[in-house]
Amino acid sequence: MIDDLVTWLQDPAHWSGPDGVPARLSEHVVYTAVTVLVAVVLAVPLGAWVGHTGRGRWLVTGANALRAVPSLGLLFAISMLVGPLIQSSLAFTLPSIIVLVILAIPPLLSGSYAGVESVDPAARDAARGMGMRGPQVLAQVELPIAMPLLLSGLRSATLQVIATATIAASISLGGLGRYLIDGLAARDLSQMVAGSVLVALLALFTDGALALVQRFLVSPGISGRRTRVGPTDVARIGSPRAGVSSTPRGTSPAVSPNGSD
Repeated sequence: MIDDLVTWLQDPAHWSGPDGVPARLSEHVVYTAVTVLVAVVLAVPLGAWVGHTGRGRWLVTGANALRAVPSLGLLFAISMLVGPLIQSSLAFTLPSIIVLVILAIPPLLSGSYAGVESVDPAARDAARGMGMRGPQVLAQVELPIAMPLLLSGLRSATLQVIATATIAASISLGGLGRYLIDGLAARDLSQMVAGSVLVALLALFTDGALALVQRFLVSPGISGRRTRVGPTDVARIGSPRAGVSSTPRGTSPAVSPNGSD
């Protein structure tokens, strides 16, 4: 099987034309980017508002209930409802985007809500004590602190969209899912396995890129990456080799740059 997979991937015919890997990969990335962008615009402000005000928590509960909806069934249902109303190629694309957005909203909404809601009340009170108004507290205090959970929701939503976009090929949408659908129809197991491997590699690469973005966007003080001085460090600083000599109680230690008294 591995030999067949390597042979399929090394075939130049599979890397050119509208059915080639670069073209299918580009379609998959575009569908994912558009879907996640629309879901972020809809879910993140709403989740931040719910977490900031404490109102409308039922929206988060209701959105999480959408995770139980079967993706393929929802795709076919919306395609049959929306498709006949559109007289263009969007008749296949728009229902797929709608379904993917619906599936991407719950993790984004939950992440932004949980991140803002879990902010220490003392931080909010301190911001208000400095004269900040509600929107300023949300933008300058709560959202930066909520960034780890918010970005975790973004990573979860992106991976879910990448995986679910493969089944959208069943209603004539492009993307890497075409290799699974076409391979199943032609009983071409190598093509199906190659499509699965490409989707998995795309998901791993995207998650790694988002992890790097999260590392740069989240403050070290919030993520816990900042080095803290522990008991071992205190003992090392106080050792004679570090240039600090023990002194009687009540007197200041003598510190020399070269470590000698």
